[in-house]
Amino acid sequence: MASLLVVDDERNIRVRLAGFFESCGHSVKTADNGEQALDLLSRGARIDVVLTDYKLAQLNGLELLERIKRHSPETPVILMTAYGTIENAVAAMKAGAYDYLAKPFSLEQIQHVVERALEIQSLRAENRVLRDTLEERPLLDSQSTAMRRLLDTARQAARSEATMLLSGESGTGKNVLARQIHQWSARNEKPFVIVNCTTLSEHLLESELFGHVRGAFTGAIKDKPGRLEAADGGTVFLDEIGDLSPALQTKFLRFVQEQSFERVGGMQTIRVNTRIIAASNRDLAAEVAAHHFRDDLFYRLNVITLRVPPLRERREDILPLAQRMLQAEGFRNHRPGLQLSPEAAATLSGYRWPGNVRELRNAIERAVVLASGDTILPEHLPDNLFRELGEIGAPSGPRNIEEMERDLIVRVLAESPTLEDAAQSLGINASTLWRKRKRYKID
Repeated sequence: MASLLVVDDERNIRVRLAGFFESCGHSVKTADNGEQALDLLSRGARIDVVLTDYKLAQLNGLELLERIKRHSPETPVILMTAYGTIENAVAAMKAGAYDYLAKPFSLEQIQHVVERALEIQSLRAENRVLRDTLEERPLLDSQSTAMRRLLDTARQAARSEATMLLSGESGTGKNVLARQIHQWSARNEKPFVIVNCTTLSEHLLESELFGHVRGAFTGAIKDKPGRLEAADGGTVFLDEIGDLSPALQTKFLRFVQEQSFERVGGMQTIRVNTRIIAASNRDLAAEVAAHHFRDDLFYRLNVITLRVPPLRERREDILPLAQRMLQAEGFRNHRPGLQLSPEAAATLSGYRWPGNVRELRNAIERAVVLASGDTILPEHLPDNLFRELGEIGAPSGPRNIEEMERDLIVRVLAESPTLEDAAQSLGINASTLWRKRKRYKID
């Protein structure tokens, strides 16, 4: 059941539409003007779709649309009008309207439009769940003491305007943490802009950061604002800032100090208000000592430093991460309900994951694609996971798998408040876990 809001100054239309959609199983709220509609939204009323007349007193439908989009960008707004013109339709769609209906229309027509809007809303919600499962939630739901301490510090620092530097190996989730810091900050309704300092040449990266004016170089056929301008009022995240060239380090230092710059080839000084979060998988202090990175820029960036630990330092997160990723990849690849076998779980838990969360995600995706049944087995996992186990001297053969499974069960039981919680973490039911405890003589 969806919740709809019908806004129209004609009572008959409000009553007719409300009655029809309620008969379809939806909940319907009504308002006879734009201000009343905004008041409902501001008080936190759940609204999935808004249907509004174009011609309203005081606040017309187009103005209401623009206000709704500022308040709730993803809420579909359908405009209804008896004064349909191409100009009005174009203006409505540019302002973000989901659709534009000319009166008179049939109930079947408007039902079709609303149902289509609700379907898109549902797909967006599924995508958010998938994204959260793959990235944000596994990081934020960490069971590691070190990671929880890091997140507490990040949440506190997010409320400030301090520049932040995130360090850690590739694949640990520095970009996810940076986005979450932005969400925790007072700037969360403004843009979060990412600049990857490794993907572009020095010349192109300078233009990407600061923008350029027409004629600044070959191919610059018009003025182009840079990422720093796009992040005005919000946050700019510079990933792998250690890869900035010496010349760009100098120019960026001025921006950090003054929040001002000139576009490439331009003379006009541009000022912005942008929060800076930088990240590097290098030891920037060592880079400074080796004269590869400016010390003054380093100290400007190093106001709050957070080291994101590698996955091997938070092993208690490996299986919960794997379970969430299995759920997400199963959903994405049309393989719901997949489970990890104890042997596969033991293999995942025993590996050191030099590629960190990114490597774990790739391994789970591969297993989902290759699994023939409902259970992920060791043979569905990448070969390199077993090569490492051999290199560190673990015995081969079935006995090794059994020892790994026993060690895994012992550790998960020690970390879980109940047998049911431990079984859930292991991806098996409680009765199976009880039998395995008996088999392995685990108290």
